[in-house]
Amino acid sequence: MNILGIETSCDETAAAVVRDGRKILSNVVASSLKEHQRYGGVVPEVASRRQLEFIQPVVDESLEQAGLTSADIDALAVTKEPGLIGSLLVGISFARALSAALDKPLVEIDHVKAHVYANFLAEEQPRLPAVGMVVSGGHTDLYGVRDFRTFRRIGKTRDDAAGEAFDKVARVLGLGYPGGPVIDRLAKSVPETTVSFKYAALEGTLDFSFSGVKTAVLYHRQKYGNKNHYPVAAVARAFQESVVEILVIKALAACRKLKVQTLLVGGGVAANSALRQHLSGEAHKKGIKVYFPATALCMDNAAMIAGLGFHSLN
Repeated sequence: MNILGIETSCDETAAAVVRDGRKILSNVVASSLKEHQRYGGVVPEVASRRQLEFIQPVVDESLEQAGLTSADIDALAVTKEPGLIGSLLVGISFARALSAALDKPLVEIDHVKAHVYANFLAEEQPRLPAVGMVVSGGHTDLYGVRDFRTFRRIGKTRDDAAGEAFDKVARVLGLGYPGGPVIDRLAKSVPETTVSFKYAALEGTLDFSFSGVKTAVLYHRQKYGNKNHYPVAAVARAFQESVVEILVIKALAACRKLKVQTLLVGGGVAANSALRQHLSGEAHKKGIKVYFPATALCMDNAAMIAGLGFHSLN
Protein backbone atom coordinates (compact mmCIF):
# COMPACT_ATOMS: atom_id res chain seq x y z
CA MET A 1 0.00 0.00 0.00
CA ASN A 2 1.55 3.31 -1.15
CA ILE A 3 0.82 6.24 1.16
CA LEU A 4 1.56 9.82 0.15
CA GLY A 5 2.41 11.84 3.26
CA ILE A 6 2.29 15.65 3.53
CA GLU A 7 3.82 17.62 6.41
CA THR A 8 3.57 21.42 6.86
CA SER A 9 3.46 21.98 10.61
CA CYS A 10 6.25 24.56 10.84
CA ASP A 11 8.70 26.02 8.30
CA GLU A 12 9.23 22.84 6.27
CA THR A 13 7.16 21.76 3.28
CA ALA A 14 7.53 18.00 3.03
CA ALA A 15 6.09 15.13 1.02
CA ALA A 16 6.99 11.46 1.00
CA VAL A 17 5.80 8.13 -0.32
CA VAL A 18 6.03 5.18 2.07
CA ARG A 19 5.03 1.62 1.21
CA ASP A 20 3.27 -0.51 3.81
CA GLY A 21 4.29 1.78 6.64
CA ARG A 22 7.95 0.75 6.41
CA LYS A 23 9.71 1.30 3.10
CA ILE A 24 10.53 4.91 2.20
CA LEU A 25 10.24 5.36 -1.56
CA SER A 26 10.83 9.11 -1.41
CA ASN A 27 11.22 11.81 1.22
CA VAL A 28 11.40 15.40 0.00
CA VAL A 29 11.77 18.44 2.27
CA ALA A 30 11.87 22.12 1.28
CA SER A 31 12.70 24.54 4.09
CA SER A 32 12.38 28.30 4.46
CA LEU A 33 14.87 28.25 7.36
CA LYS A 34 17.27 30.79 5.84
CA GLU A 35 14.50 33.37 5.62
CA HIS A 36 13.78 32.96 9.34
CA GLN A 37 17.37 33.11 10.56
CA ARG A 38 17.58 36.89 10.54
CA TYR A 39 14.61 37.01 12.92
CA GLY A 40 16.04 34.44 15.32
CA GLY A 41 13.05 32.13 14.93
CA VAL A 42 10.23 31.04 12.66
CA VAL A 43 7.91 33.78 11.39
CA PRO A 44 4.51 32.09 10.78
CA GLU A 45 3.45 34.36 7.92
CA VAL A 46 6.71 33.79 6.04
CA ALA A 47 6.46 30.03 6.60
CA SER A 48 2.91 29.68 5.26
CA ARG A 49 3.58 31.87 2.22
CA ARG A 50 6.56 29.74 1.23
CA GLN A 51 4.55 26.56 1.78
CA LEU A 52 1.92 27.80 -0.65
CA GLU A 53 4.70 28.14 -3.23
CA PHE A 54 6.48 24.89 -2.42
CA ILE A 55 3.75 22.34 -1.83
CA GLN A 56 2.85 21.38 -5.40
CA PRO A 57 6.48 21.06 -6.58
CA VAL A 58 7.42 19.10 -3.45
CA VAL A 59 4.56 16.63 -3.91
CA ASP A 60 5.42 16.26 -7.60
CA GLU A 61 9.07 15.63 -6.72
CA SER A 62 8.15 13.00 -4.13
CA LEU A 63 6.12 11.07 -6.71
CA GLU A 64 8.89 11.36 -9.29
CA GLN A 65 11.56 10.11 -6.88
CA ALA A 66 9.31 7.20 -5.93
CA GLY A 67 8.85 6.33 -9.58
CA LEU A 68 5.09 6.57 -9.24
CA THR A 69 2.20 8.62 -10.55
CA SER A 70 -0.73 9.91 -8.54
CA ALA A 71 -2.74 6.93 -9.82
CA ASP A 72 -0.36 4.60 -7.94
CA ILE A 73 -1.15 6.22 -4.58
CA ASP A 74 -3.56 4.19 -2.45
CA ALA A 75 -4.17 6.81 0.25
CA LEU A 76 -2.94 10.10 1.65
CA ALA A 77 -1.85 11.18 5.13
CA VAL A 78 -1.39 14.77 6.31
CA THR A 79 -0.34 16.50 9.51
CA LYS A 80 -3.42 17.81 11.30
CA GLU A 81 -1.88 19.03 14.57
CA PRO A 82 -0.03 20.52 16.37
CA GLY A 83 1.71 23.33 14.52
CA LEU A 84 1.40 26.81 13.09
CA ILE A 85 -2.22 27.40 12.08
CA GLY A 86 -1.46 28.94 8.69
CA SER A 87 1.08 26.27 7.83
CA LEU A 88 -1.23 23.43 8.83
CA LEU A 89 -4.01 24.97 6.75
CA VAL A 90 -1.83 24.86 3.63
CA GLY A 91 -1.08 21.16 4.01
CA ILE A 92 -4.57 20.08 5.07
CA SER A 93 -6.29 22.05 2.29
CA PHE A 94 -3.96 20.66 -0.35
CA ALA A 95 -4.29 17.08 0.93
CA ARG A 96 -8.08 17.24 1.12
CA ALA A 97 -8.32 18.64 -2.41
CA LEU A 98 -5.95 16.01 -3.79
CA SER A 99 -7.80 13.25 -1.93
CA ALA A 100 -11.08 14.37 -3.48
CA ALA A 101 -9.56 14.69 -6.95
CA LEU A 102 -8.00 11.22 -6.82
CA ASP A 103 -10.93 9.68 -4.93
CA LYS A 104 -8.47 8.24 -2.41
CA PRO A 105 -8.87 8.02 1.37
CA LEU A 106 -7.20 10.61 3.57
CA VAL A 107 -6.11 10.27 7.20
CA GLU A 108 -5.06 13.20 9.38
CA ILE A 109 -2.11 12.57 11.69
CA ASP A 110 -0.75 13.98 14.96
CA HIS A 111 2.69 15.34 14.16
CA VAL A 112 4.18 14.61 17.60
CA LYS A 113 3.11 10.96 17.62
CA ALA A 114 4.57 10.61 14.14
CA HIS A 115 7.99 11.59 15.54
CA VAL A 116 7.79 8.50 17.74
CA TYR A 117 6.80 6.39 14.73
CA ALA A 118 9.91 7.53 12.83
CA ASN A 119 11.79 4.79 14.68
CA PHE A 120 9.86 2.16 12.72
CA LEU A 121 11.14 3.44 9.36
CA ALA A 122 14.19 1.20 9.67
CA GLU A 123 15.18 -2.42 9.21
CA GLU A 124 15.12 -3.21 12.93
CA GLN A 125 11.58 -2.95 14.25
CA PRO A 126 11.22 -1.91 17.91
CA ARG A 127 9.05 -4.01 20.19
CA LEU A 128 5.91 -2.60 21.74
CA PRO A 129 4.76 -1.59 24.30
CA ALA A 130 7.25 1.22 24.74
CA VAL A 131 7.88 4.67 26.11
CA GLY A 132 8.06 7.37 23.46
CA MET A 133 9.95 10.60 24.12
CA VAL A 134 9.58 13.48 21.66
CA VAL A 135 12.14 16.25 22.08
CA SER A 136 11.88 19.12 19.61
CA GLY A 137 11.69 22.88 19.26
CA GLY A 138 8.03 22.92 20.19
CA HIS A 139 7.52 19.79 22.28
CA THR A 140 9.04 17.75 25.06
CA ASP A 141 6.62 14.93 25.82
CA LEU A 142 6.65 11.40 27.17
CA TYR A 143 4.13 8.82 25.94
CA GLY A 144 3.12 5.34 26.85
CA VAL A 145 2.82 3.57 23.49
CA ARG A 146 0.80 0.35 23.52
CA ASP A 147 0.30 0.10 19.76
CA PHE A 148 0.24 2.38 16.71
CA ARG A 149 -3.17 3.74 17.64
CA THR A 150 -2.70 4.08 21.40
CA PHE A 151 -0.47 6.90 22.66
CA ARG A 152 -1.01 8.09 26.25
CA ARG A 153 0.85 11.20 27.32
CA ILE A 154 2.44 10.69 30.73
CA GLY A 155 4.81 13.66 30.88
CA LYS A 156 5.23 17.09 29.28
CA THR A 157 7.14 20.32 29.57
CA ARG A 158 5.57 22.94 31.79
CA ASP A 159 7.18 25.84 29.96
CA ASP A 160 9.85 25.87 27.23
CA ALA A 161 10.43 22.82 25.09
CA ALA A 162 14.01 21.51 25.12
CA GLY A 163 14.67 22.60 21.55
CA GLU A 164 13.21 26.02 22.30
CA ALA A 165 15.62 26.37 25.22
CA PHE A 166 18.53 25.48 22.92
CA ASP A 167 17.45 28.24 20.52
CA LYS A 168 17.06 30.84 23.26
CA VAL A 169 20.38 30.00 24.89
CA ALA A 170 22.09 30.20 21.51
CA ARG A 171 20.65 33.68 21.12
CA VAL A 172 21.96 34.69 24.58
CA LEU A 173 25.41 33.40 23.60
CA GLY A 174 25.32 35.11 20.21
CA LEU A 175 25.38 31.85 18.26
CA GLY A 176 22.46 32.45 15.88
CA TYR A 177 19.48 30.31 14.93
CA PRO A 178 18.83 27.40 15.08
CA GLY A 179 20.67 26.79 18.33
CA GLY A 180 20.75 23.00 18.67
CA PRO A 181 23.42 22.09 16.10
CA VAL A 182 25.83 24.90 17.03
CA ILE A 183 25.58 24.22 20.78
CA ASP A 184 26.16 20.50 20.17
CA ARG A 185 29.20 21.31 18.04
CA LEU A 186 30.65 23.79 20.55
CA ALA A 187 30.09 21.41 23.46
CA LYS A 188 32.27 18.83 21.72
CA SER A 189 35.11 21.35 21.43
CA VAL A 190 35.75 21.39 25.20
CA PRO A 191 36.50 18.11 27.02
CA GLU A 192 35.02 19.36 30.30
CA THR A 193 33.76 22.50 32.00
CA THR A 194 33.80 23.94 35.50
CA VAL A 195 30.58 25.81 34.73
CA SER A 196 27.39 24.08 35.80
CA PHE A 197 23.67 24.81 35.63
CA LYS A 198 21.09 23.03 37.76
CA TYR A 199 18.13 21.39 36.06
CA ALA A 200 14.59 21.46 37.43
CA ALA A 201 13.90 18.00 38.86
CA LEU A 202 10.11 18.35 39.37
CA GLU A 203 10.33 15.33 41.65
CA GLY A 204 7.40 12.96 41.74
CA THR A 205 6.39 13.76 38.16
CA LEU A 206 7.47 12.88 34.65
CA ASP A 207 7.19 16.53 33.61
CA PHE A 208 10.00 18.81 32.45
CA SER A 209 10.90 22.47 32.92
CA PHE A 210 13.65 24.21 30.94
CA SER A 211 12.91 27.88 31.59
CA GLY A 212 15.08 27.90 34.73
CA VAL A 213 18.25 26.58 33.12
CA LYS A 214 17.73 28.95 30.19
CA THR A 215 17.43 31.89 32.58
CA ALA A 216 20.49 30.72 34.53
CA VAL A 217 22.55 30.96 31.34
CA LEU A 218 21.20 34.47 30.75
CA TYR A 219 22.21 35.59 34.26
CA HIS A 220 25.65 33.99 33.86
CA ARG A 221 26.15 35.87 30.62
CA GLN A 222 25.04 39.13 32.20
CA LYS A 223 27.37 38.63 35.17
CA TYR A 224 30.51 37.52 33.33
CA GLY A 225 29.89 38.52 29.73
CA ASN A 226 31.79 41.83 29.94
CA LYS A 227 35.00 40.08 30.91
CA ASN A 228 37.54 39.14 28.27
CA HIS A 229 37.40 35.63 26.87
CA TYR A 230 33.90 34.71 28.03
CA PRO A 231 33.84 30.87 27.87
CA VAL A 232 31.06 30.44 25.32
CA ALA A 233 31.93 26.82 24.53
CA ALA A 234 32.15 25.86 28.21
CA VAL A 235 28.80 27.50 28.94
CA ALA A 236 27.23 25.77 25.94
CA ARG A 237 28.54 22.43 27.19
CA ALA A 238 27.27 23.05 30.74
CA PHE A 239 23.82 23.99 29.45
CA GLN A 240 23.65 20.94 27.19
CA GLU A 241 24.75 18.63 30.01
CA SER A 242 21.95 19.93 32.23
CA VAL A 243 19.29 19.42 29.57
CA VAL A 244 20.54 15.98 28.57
CA GLU A 245 20.77 14.80 32.17
CA ILE A 246 17.14 15.53 33.01
CA LEU A 247 15.93 14.08 29.70
CA VAL A 248 17.73 10.83 30.51
CA ILE A 249 16.45 10.75 34.10
CA LYS A 250 12.82 11.27 33.12
CA ALA A 251 12.88 8.89 30.14
CA LEU A 252 14.27 6.02 32.19
CA ALA A 253 11.88 6.81 35.05
CA ALA A 254 8.99 6.51 32.58
CA CYS A 255 10.26 3.11 31.45
CA ARG A 256 10.42 1.94 35.06
CA LYS A 257 6.94 3.25 35.79
CA LEU A 258 5.36 1.50 32.80
CA LYS A 259 7.58 -1.59 33.19
CA VAL A 260 8.74 -1.57 29.56
CA GLN A 261 12.14 -2.29 28.01
CA THR A 262 11.78 -0.22 24.83
CA LEU A 263 12.39 3.52 24.56
CA LEU A 264 11.63 5.39 21.32
CA VAL A 265 13.11 8.88 20.92
CA GLY A 266 12.09 11.37 18.22
CA GLY A 267 12.14 15.05 17.32
CA GLY A 268 14.90 17.43 16.30
CA VAL A 269 16.78 17.22 19.61
CA ALA A 270 17.00 13.44 19.12
CA ALA A 271 19.81 14.26 16.68
CA ASN A 272 21.89 15.70 19.54
CA SER A 273 25.07 13.63 19.91
CA ALA A 274 25.33 14.00 23.70
CA LEU A 275 21.74 12.85 24.21
CA ARG A 276 22.28 9.84 21.96
CA GLN A 277 25.45 8.81 23.73
CA HIS A 278 24.36 9.38 27.32
CA LEU A 279 20.85 7.96 26.98
CA SER A 280 22.06 4.87 25.11
CA GLY A 281 24.68 4.19 27.79
CA GLU A 282 22.34 4.65 30.75
CA ALA A 283 19.51 2.70 29.12
CA HIS A 284 21.86 -0.22 28.43
CA LYS A 285 22.72 -0.38 32.15
CA LYS A 286 19.01 -0.71 32.93
CA GLY A 287 18.38 -3.36 30.29
CA ILE A 288 16.37 -0.94 28.15
CA LYS A 289 16.70 -0.87 24.37
CA VAL A 290 16.69 2.72 23.12
CA TYR A 291 16.00 3.69 19.51
CA PHE A 292 16.77 6.89 17.63
CA PRO A 293 15.68 7.59 14.04
CA ALA A 294 18.18 8.39 11.32
CA THR A 295 19.21 12.04 11.65
CA ALA A 296 17.13 13.17 8.66
CA LEU A 297 14.06 11.54 10.20
CA CYS A 298 14.55 13.37 13.51
CA MET A 299 13.66 16.60 11.74
CA ASP A 300 10.15 17.36 10.48
CA ASN A 301 9.45 15.12 7.51
CA ALA A 302 6.55 13.52 5.69
CA ALA A 303 7.81 9.93 5.78
CA MET A 304 6.84 9.62 9.43
CA ILE A 305 3.39 11.02 8.60
CA ALA A 306 2.87 8.51 5.78
CA GLY A 307 4.22 5.67 7.93
CA LEU A 308 1.87 6.29 10.85
CA GLY A 309 -0.92 6.98 8.37
CA PHE A 310 -0.65 3.42 7.05
CA HIS A 311 -1.48 2.01 10.50
CA SER A 312 -4.33 4.46 10.95
CA LEU A 313 -5.89 3.15 7.74
CA ASN A 314 -5.43 -0.55 8.52
